[in-house]
Amino acid sequence: MKSEEVRKKFLDFFQDRGHAVVPSSSLIPDDPSVLLTSAGMQQFKPYYTGDADSDKDFGSKNTVSIQKSFRTTDIDEVGDSTHLTLLEMMGNFSFGGYFKKEAIQYAHDFITKELGLEISYVTIFEGSRDVPKDEESREIWNSLGVTDIREEGLEDVFWGPTGNAGPCGPTTEIYCKYASGEDVEVWNIVFNQFFFPGSREELLSGKSKKKLEPLESPGVDTGMGFERLMAVFEGQSSIYETDLLEPIVSKIKELKPGLDEKVVRVLADHLRSSCFLISDGVLPSNKEAGYILRRLIRKVIGYEIKYDIHANLLTEISKVVVEKYGHIYKNLDEKSVSLVLEGEKDKFKTALSKGLKELADYKKLTAKDAFRLYETYGLPFDLIKEMAPGGIGKSIKQSDFDKEFERHQKVSRAGAEKKFGGHGLILDTGELKATNKIELEKVTRLHTATHLMQAALRKVLGDQVEQRGSDITVERTRFDFTFDRKLTDEEVKKVENLVNGVIEKDLPVNFEEMPLEKAKKTGALYFFKGRYPLQVKVYYVGESLDKAFSKELCGGPHVERTGGMGIFEIKKQQAVAEGIRRVRADLKTDK
Repeated sequence: MKSEEVRKKFLDFFQDRGHAVVPSSSLIPDDPSVLLTSAGMQQFKPYYTGDADSDKDFGSKNTVSIQKSFRTTDIDEVGDSTHLTLLEMMGNFSFGGYFKKEAIQYAHDFITKELGLEISYVTIFEGSRDVPKDEESREIWNSLGVTDIREEGLEDVFWGPTGNAGPCGPTTEIYCKYASGEDVEVWNIVFNQFFFPGSREELLSGKSKKKLEPLESPGVDTGMGFERLMAVFEGQSSIYETDLLEPIVSKIKELKPGLDEKVVRVLADHLRSSCFLISDGVLPSNKEAGYILRRLIRKVIGYEIKYDIHANLLTEISKVVVEKYGHIYKNLDEKSVSLVLEGEKDKFKTALSKGLKELADYKKLTAKDAFRLYETYGLPFDLIKEMAPGGIGKSIKQSDFDKEFERHQKVSRAGAEKKFGGHGLILDTGELKATNKIELEKVTRLHTATHLMQAALRKVLGDQVEQRGSDITVERTRFDFTFDRKLTDEEVKKVENLVNGVIEKDLPVNFEEMPLEKAKKTGALYFFKGRYPLQVKVYYVGESLDKAFSKELCGGPHVERTGGMGIFEIKKQQAVAEGIRRVRADLKTDK
């Protein structure tokens, strides 16, 4: 029984006990307070706070999932026997359906009876100023025959909120042994009893004036790292020896024999993670999730140069990843992933060679030097730190590098204000930019037209059209979307006619404000990479939300009515990546 069987066994175990099986959500979360999905509970956060109804959405107060998750905090730890950036998190969740007794019983039965594994020891919360010691969990474990129970504090066994606020509570952890004899945490059971209106860091500091508030309906949130579980189950000493990662490791060793084991593990982790990020729509960039992806890819390319690897790891390993996981995560497409990886490699390799050559000449290195290398050659901070000669980069702190980055941004902003006559941008959402009232009116019309265009594209080309980015200036609107071929002249004309038809009808543009989960159920479109608050606005064009021509989650600005917007025209179309098209359009008007 390998990973595929354990995967099925886990889901079946909880489904048989009244849990609804919920597919993994994207690595790009709906939660605006986090950069990437880092835990299985993230997609269920609204159900703990009462903003959504699990019974209504899933037919049960209890769910089970295997969620792909990404831990940016673990990037520097990759290479040991337990840490990864991407992992699959097995979890069962209850939103008022059951609590400590059932949660502990389920975990104990699955580990010891279904898988036949031995529990080394468990932990419980030792108590704090605001929360008493978890004696209830101790009694439950004792009743199941587990006697090695260790008490730990807030830092270790009190799960803080994900992001800037959220459900939280004490936890109990299950430890099992690797073949090496090392004890590893395999399952963390969180008892969500409280809501904290701040971050985990604020909670742990003990200095925050914010208070833990009891949840109206306590819940259960568990997480078990699939890779760690398989290492224990298969009798291995490392997650990289499991059948989840061993095919990738073996291929790397075949392509470049003799590599140090830690290097092989870093390559295996970063390549697998890159494939998953790309498959969920992340593209390399200098900000947010795109920057994380760029760091991973560029570190792999740096290793290829440093260790004289002539094989194309990016292409070869992506094939192995898709072969291993493609039947589980259907959006993993080898051709699309390889295209993005190769595109980033082409952009970076020449600059990297020059940057590493200059780095090799340094006798000492400061954060300012590191930022200049980043700015000039695109060398990520962790790559500079690792590849600096003689270990001179080890003393540089990420925080000092970040300060240099922030200083650079301030200078850039000051330059922009000077460029616009000291007045700056009166609108700058990242997608929309305007410097005066006339420009603001134009981009507002173009923004509304972009909504109409997306709706029209879906009506003409089908529901496979999904937004992948947009950029609106005074000159034009640019819109990227999923589609696998060039639009015909007839299709372009149909889209233009649909948009212009709505403009001629002079339809009203309104919005309704509602919870995020409710908004999605209205059929409103939303940018899959967007990070939305729990309360959102749904803008719609038409007499009502139900009968609207277009409806989207958006913050504005929009015109009040479509009449007078101008004549919509698609000026250009092109391919920007495999399966991604880009159109540029404008509104012809007398204004």
